Order: sequence, then C-alpha cells, then structure tokens
Amino acid sequence: MKNKIALITGATSGIGKSTALFLAKENYDLIITGRREQYLEEIQKEIKDQYDVNVKTLCFDIRSESETIEAYESLPDEWKSIYLLINNAGLAAGLEPIQDGDVNDWERMIDTNIKGLLYITRTVTPRMIKNRSGHIVNIGSIAGKQVYPNGGVYCATKHAVDALTEAMRLDLVKYGIKVSQVCPGAVKTEFSKVRFYGDEEKADRVYDGFVPLSAEDIASVITYIVTLPDHICINDMVVMPKAQASAYVTYRD
Repeated sequence: MKNKIALITGATSGIGKSTALFLAKENYDLIITGRREQYLEEIQKEIKDQYDVNVKTLCFDIRSESETIEAYESLPDEWKSIYLLINNAGLAAGLEPIQDGDVNDWERMIDTNIKGLLYITRTVTPRMIKNRSGHIVNIGSIAGKQVYPNGGVYCATKHAVDALTEAMRLDLVKYGIKVSQVCPGAVKTEFSKVRFYGDEEKADRVYDGFVPLSAEDIASVITYIVTLPDHICINDMVVMPKAQASAYVTYRD
C-alpha cells in the first residue's frame, strides 16, 4: 500500500472521529473501529468523499480480547502492517465517591480504558516489531496526572494508561517504535454525556462558564505529534483549556 496505515479505536465520535479526518488529510489509510456500525460507515463515506485514501471499518467491542483479535485477523494481510495505533477508546461512568460507586461502572471503565487498550496493543505490536517501525499514541487524561474527588476509579484507569505508556516505550524503543501520550483536560465531546448516562443537561453544565477544548483541538495535537520527523518522539503532552489550571481548578465567568 502506498500510504501508512493508522488504526484508531473509538472512532465513531469525538476525538477519534476528528483524528480520522485529520489523518486522512495527511494521506494515511485508515482503519476506524468502534461498536456503532452505522456511525463507522457514515464516517467512512465522509472521509472517502473528501480524501483520496482507503478506509476500512472494524465493528467490535474492545473490551473483548477474542473480538479484538478476530477483528484484526479479518483484515487482508496488507492491512495488518499498521504503522500508527491511536488508542483512543475510553470512557468515564458515574461520578461518586468510592463508598457509593457502582461496581458495574468500575468494571466498564477498567475493561475499556485499561484492558481494551492492552488487547489491541498486544494484537497490533508484533507486526510493528517485525517491521521495526511504528508509532503508538495513547489518549490519556489530566485525570491520569491528578486525582479529583468522586472520580477515583476513572482517575485510576488513566493513571494506568500513563504507566503503560511509559512501559510500552521502554519495551518497544529497541524496535524503532515510538510511544506517545496525549492527556487532555476538559474536552466537550460525548464524554460527559456518557458519564452521566445520557443526561445532556447535566453533561452541558460541566462546561458552563468557560471555553473547553474541542475534539478538533486534540486531533490537531495528535496530528502534530505523528507528523514530526522520525527521530523526534513527543513522550507526553498535557493539553488544557486556558481556563483550567488543574484537574479540579477551573475558572468560570
């Protein structure tokens, strides 16, 4: 194939979708993944209508190791040599203190944010190692740097992503594979809507009184990182709205 191949998890909306569009503009062929097949097909069409790149869709649940492996193995051989892996799939569920937390929410976050990231990385990296080339970008969070009240388990999952990013870099550097992390602060996407179980009014209040980041903001940062010269690796980048000083301090008008 003439172009480098990028696989993006959680590409049906938000940062994942925006990143797919940004990378298509940079002439990456794309594998976009997620659980909502109709959305994947719509994004595939949108990209193909705008850019002269190839796009494949994989609809599976990244929380399942077997589904993840089966999806990858379903690709034609020439599509398995993925150069760029964007580990974007992730979520927050609930906002309660530990003593009141919903165990189902905890398992959903752990299975997606940690185990899902590991499943797809374990599946894709052997071919990267064989090719002695590749770049992994993990989407972390300011919650992986600082813990905030009532977000303990979500913050723990993103602290795990922070640690795994460093571990991956240590394990893969000898094979010429770069590993980066992008840690956003408040980004207005489906994130808060998912956290509050679809309550749009409650989700919108999260962003009252300041200008949050957009999915396109983070996609532009990811694109910057992956289009630098080969000898440069951005190990870690924290990206915040101007009004947000930390995970738990935001100035609101």
